[in-house]
Amino acid sequence: MRQIRPRRSPAVPLVVLSWAGAAAVLSLWWQNTPNVEGTTQWLTGAGRLSGLLGGYVLALVVLQMARVPALERRVGSDRVARWHAMSGRYALCLIVAHVVLIIAGYAEQAGAGFIDQTVSVVMDYPDMVEAAIGTGLLVVIGLISAGVVRRRMSYEAWYYLHLLTYLAVFLTFWHQLSTGAEFVGDKTAQTAWYVLYGTVTALAVWYRLLVPLRLNLRHRMRVEAVVPEAPGMVSVLIKGRRLHRIGAEAGQFFRWRFLAPGLRWGSHPYSLSAPPRPELLRITVKAVGGHSSGLASLKPGTRVWAEGPYGAMTAARRSQGKVLMIAGGAGITPIRALFETLPGKGGDLTLLYRARSIEDLALWNELKQIATEREARLLYAVNGPDGARPEITAERLRQLLPDIEEHDVYLCGPPGLTEHAYEALHEAGIPDRHIHHESFEL
Repeated sequence: MRQIRPRRSPAVPLVVLSWAGAAAVLSLWWQNTPNVEGTTQWLTGAGRLSGLLGGYVLALVVLQMARVPALERRVGSDRVARWHAMSGRYALCLIVAHVVLIIAGYAEQAGAGFIDQTVSVVMDYPDMVEAAIGTGLLVVIGLISAGVVRRRMSYEAWYYLHLLTYLAVFLTFWHQLSTGAEFVGDKTAQTAWYVLYGTVTALAVWYRLLVPLRLNLRHRMRVEAVVPEAPGMVSVLIKGRRLHRIGAEAGQFFRWRFLAPGLRWGSHPYSLSAPPRPELLRITVKAVGGHSSGLASLKPGTRVWAEGPYGAMTAARRSQGKVLMIAGGAGITPIRALFETLPGKGGDLTLLYRARSIEDLALWNELKQIATEREARLLYAVNGPDGARPEITAERLRQLLPDIEEHDVYLCGPPGLTEHAYEALHEAGIPDRHIHHESFEL
C-alpha cells in the first residue's frame, strides 16, 4: 500500500490570497483619501470604500462561479458553492451601501433631496444608466437566492436567473473606471482592475463554456441503458469515446444534461457509481425530484451533455492508513466507487451502509463482491420491523472500530444522516481534517 502522508487544507492559501486582495483594495482607497472632514466627505469616503470592496468581491463571485478545477477538485464543490453564496451576500451589501452612501454624500453637498440626487447621478454621470440596471439585477438575484424564495422556485428557473449575474457584472463594471476617484487618471489602478476582471472573465468563459464544449464534442456521450437497482433508484450507463481520458476519479461527479423531453433544460450533479471505463461511465440516481425521477424513462441512444469532473472527495484526501466509509441513500454512489478503488490491504477498509430496509440497499451484490475480493468489512444498518432507526453513536463506532482514531472517514448521504454522523465521529475523536464529505444540498 502506498504511504499516506498528512496534507494541509488547500483552502488556506486561497483564503489568504483573497484577504490580500482586499487589503490591496483598501490601500488603494487609503492612498487616494488623505483627509476626511465633515459629513459630506465621511459619506462619500465610506461610499467609495464600500464600492471598491464591492467591486472586488463581485470579481470573486464570478471566479467562484467559473468551476475552476483548482477550486472544484482541491477545495470541494460544496465548499466553493458556500463561498460563492457568502461572497454574493457580502458583495450585494457592499454595493447597496455604496449606492446609498455616495448618493447621500452628493445630496448633502448639493443641498438636494435623496431621490432628486439619485435621478441626477443616474442620468448625468457616465455609464450610470448601465450601472443602475446592473445593480437592480444584482438585487433581484440576491432576493431569489434567499433561502425562503429559493425553496419555492424550480431549480431550472433559479439556475437560469442566476446566470444573469454575468450580465449584471458587465453592466456595473464600466462606471467603476469612468467615475471612480481611485481610477480616473491612475493608469496603474485601471490596469490592475482590468487584469482582475479580465482574468476572472477568461476563466469563466474557458471553464463554463469552452471546456465543456470540447469535452462533449470529443467524447460524444449517449445513454447505453437504464438499470433498476432498488425501489426508486436506477443506474444510467453512459457510453462514449475514450471516456477514461476525461480524467475522472472515484468519488467525483459530473453535471449531467440529458437531451430528452422534460430533461434537456436541467443540469444536475450526479456522482459516478463505478470507476470510469474506456467506453463507459455509470451513475446511480435516487428519485427525489422531477429530474432524477425522469431518468428511469430515458431511452437508449439519448444524447448526453456533461460538465466535469468535479468534486474533492477522492483518494487524494486520504491521510490515514485505514478508512471508514459511511453512506446512506443516494450517497452510496460515490462511496461504492471509492470502496472499489481506495488503496488498502485486508482489514483497512470498512463500509457502513445505512438504509430504511434491506430492499433499499442499492448495489448490495456489487458491494459484497468487492468486499470479498478486497477482504474489506461491509456492514449495514436498517430500520427494525417497527420502524425504529438504528443510531450511529460514538460508542457504537468505537465498538465497531476500536482504533477508529487511526481512520479517515468518507461520508455521503442525506443531511440528517451526515449531520448525526458528524457529531458521533467528533465525539469518537475524529478531527474535521480526517472527515471527507461533499454535499449537493446547495
